[in-house]
Amino acid sequence: MRNQGNMGNMNEILKKAQQMQVEFGKMQEEVKKKEVEASSGGGAVIVKANGAKQIISIKIDKELIAANDVEMIQDLVTAAVNEALNKAQATVDAESKKITGGMNMPGLF
Repeated sequence: MRNQGNMGNMNEILKKAQQMQVEFGKMQEEVKKKEVEASSGGGAVIVKANGAKQIISIKIDKELIAANDVEMIQDLVTAAVNEALNKAQATVDAESKKITGGMNMPGLF
């Protein structure tokens, strides 16, 4: 009798795991559509990324380009890209927590 109880629990765990897998699949598709924006240099560089952690666009202010300081432009672009990707990851993490109830599930994203 005891083994049957354990099998019932195992079946419930498997059902929940399958349900969670379906929810993650839906969440991944939805989060890909979400966009985040980051800037650096007081808005001189603006980067947009999506939840798939892909850069959608980069805008560089014409005055920054006119200053002809390549190193500064590179630094500002790098900073804005990193911030946008961090925001995209934070979006994914927040959506994942909704599904897992805050449990740490290594390797999901």
